[in-house]
Amino acid sequence: MTIQSGLEAASPVPDTEAHELLEPEIERAPRDKIEAGQEAAVLDLVRYAWDNSPLYRELWTAAGVTPDDITSIEDFTTKIPALSKADIIAYRERTGDPYGGLLCVPATELTSLTTTSGTTSAPEPLPEIWTQAPPLPAASTRDLYGHGLRPGDRVLVPVGSFRNYWDDFYQALGCTPVFADSWLGQGEGLLRAIKKHKVAYLQTHLPAIMEFERLEDKYDLRDYFSSVKFFSYAGMPMGEALRRKVTEEWGVKVVTYTSAGDTGTAWEGPGFDGYQLWEDTMFPEVVDPVTDAPTPEGEIGELIATDLDNRAAPYIRFRSGDLVRVSREPDPVGRTHTRMWVLGRQGDETMIDGKAILVNDVWRIVEAEPELSDGMFQIIRSSGPMTRLRLRIGYAPERTTDVGDVESRVVAALEAGLGVGVDAAMMTTEDILQYSSSVAKFPRTVKE
Repeated sequence: MTIQSGLEAASPVPDTEAHELLEPEIERAPRDKIEAGQEAAVLDLVRYAWDNSPLYRELWTAAGVTPDDITSIEDFTTKIPALSKADIIAYRERTGDPYGGLLCVPATELTSLTTTSGTTSAPEPLPEIWTQAPPLPAASTRDLYGHGLRPGDRVLVPVGSFRNYWDDFYQALGCTPVFADSWLGQGEGLLRAIKKHKVAYLQTHLPAIMEFERLEDKYDLRDYFSSVKFFSYAGMPMGEALRRKVTEEWGVKVVTYTSAGDTGTAWEGPGFDGYQLWEDTMFPEVVDPVTDAPTPEGEIGELIATDLDNRAAPYIRFRSGDLVRVSREPDPVGRTHTRMWVLGRQGDETMIDGKAILVNDVWRIVEAEPELSDGMFQIIRSSGPMTRLRLRIGYAPERTTDVGDVESRVVAALEAGLGVGVDAAMMTTEDILQYSSSVAKFPRTVKE
């Protein structure tokens, strides 16, 4: 499942505290080896995309660039124009090509066609060719192993096809797939399956966590989750109050993963200090979102991502819209690939009477109220200037005796903490989830 081999272990490495890694020679590779491998992969990719992708050939021709102009990583980052989702959509609308001009192989060679999550716009197709294992799960192998998944463990397989076919992948890891209906509304059956089969790992998301939460009075969740090594979690962010409940009261480690600029996934490492970008599968850049100049390491910029392991429809210098900072210092277990911290997305600010309001500012205040500890809210934006902050706020009915009192408390706290007027529409958490863009995505800002 390794994408690139021949990397030597970095020396010296920090104290690993007996943390076992799946591919230590790659995960702790010296930076110069990582970067040399990236340059070789990028130069090959540019030629390949030029020969096979009509969109890249069109964009690069318009920029006056050909593969002959790209002989180094510096050439690549300064001469190849960045790709935006708008470029893909425009090409699709103009030509009728469902793949937006990205597909580099005959469609008959594809093994699967899934999509992106559609957080910021309509979902984009993800055409893939599977070899030993599907690309998205395979990129997660090191992370799952790093958090303790081992041969013999039983793994709950999500219902249907949740961003790819994972069954054979888990078997290749030596794990036993457990099939159970894990869709929304099946919480009790899922708990019984976890306990009966001693499930060690499962993917989850906010609606599922909230469903478990509603069953707390009926089931001893710490007992039912006693076999679980960890949950992986993605999609709608989990607030700190709810995360503490899962980890401290239920006794389950939560490992969050996020998008690596739509080139794959980036997971929290064993030290829970940033998301790990595997640089033998992708090439990350961080640039100033206004000037496109590279930002110094540790400073905030937009993630520009390039697929290195995707020959079906690679993203090349793709503008993710994610505002991040990165570090190339080894992580607590000696892994040397870049780590990333996600600060938000471009456009996350909402201007209220000339004052910028951030999603995290609202979140911190909302989840402080016991009835609102799930952190469910949406900022409602108007097309014109806004003089008051408008919110939908979800409360837990099982923990709420007086909705009016909760509304008064949270509005007062928001106005005092943010310095703007606030209008709040209170609704149950079940009702507010109807405004989700998908089962795993709950947009924090929405247009009126």
